Parts: sequence; C-alpha cells; structure tokens
Amino acid sequence: MFTRICAAIAKVCLQLGVLGLVLIIACVSYQVFGRYVMNNTPTWAESLALLLVLYVTMLGCAVGVRDAGHIGMELLSLVLPKSWHRPSEIVVHLLTLLFGVLLAWNCVLMFASVRGYMIPTLHVSESWRYVPMVAAGVLIVLFSIEHIIALLRNEEVIPAWH
Repeated sequence: MFTRICAAIAKVCLQLGVLGLVLIIACVSYQVFGRYVMNNTPTWAESLALLLVLYVTMLGCAVGVRDAGHIGMELLSLVLPKSWHRPSEIVVHLLTLLFGVLLAWNCVLMFASVRGYMIPTLHVSESWRYVPMVAAGVLIVLFSIEHIIALLRNEEVIPAWH
C-alpha cells in the first residue's frame, strides 16, 4: 500500500515536471518573440522561467531518490563482504533521509524569512522559491523510508516510470 502511494506521488511529480518543462519552453519562447519580433521584452517571462526551473529540478530530484537515479554508494558494496551489503544500503538511505530532513527544515526557515519580500516582475512573494525545496525534502524523506522498508522486507522499489 505504502509503495503504491509513493509510486503514485512520484508519477504525479514526473507529470508536473513535464508540465513545468513545457511552461519553461513557452515562457522562454514568448520572451524571445517579445524581444526580437515585437521589440518589447516581457520582464516577467524570465523570472517565471527561473522559478519553474526550481520546481522542475526539485521534483525531479525527489523522484530520482525514489527511482534510485541518484548517486549512491554502490562502490562501497564492492569492497564490503556480501553480508554487509544490506546494512550499507540502509545507511545510505538513512543519510539520504537526513539530507531530506535538513533540506526541508532549512528551506522552511528560509521560506519564513523571505515571505515579506516580493519578486518584482511576478508580484509574488520570494518565499515561492523555497516551496519546491521544502516539498522535495519531504518527498526525499518519504521515499527514503520506502527504500528502507523495502530493504528490510527484501523487496525492490519499482521505478515510477515503469
């Protein structure tokens, strides 16, 4: 059940990432069109594209953790005895979980500290820059827990894109 929920969340993140990429292409295309064809550069297009890059990147980062697309410590298991492989994998996922906790917590602090400032060209709070990082941190924690449970059950996490 937990794995199905995590897979569904990861699939939605992938779909949102694709939508974000389409929006980035639209923003940049509109900016180029405005600058070179209309001779009137839309100032909001670049800011929106940069904000969308954060969302796409952080959602992709979280899904990369779930689908084991991140850089792990597989080399460590090559030099360790076979009986240490599972414990070393659990340690890697615990460290990844710790990273997710620190990412989420520190970005919540940043979110709170900049919420009174505005992105001038978009007329939204600077705190919107930290929303995807908080979400990615929480998802990294969730997906790391999923991996640890799977390892303890001697199961494998199937990537969301399958």
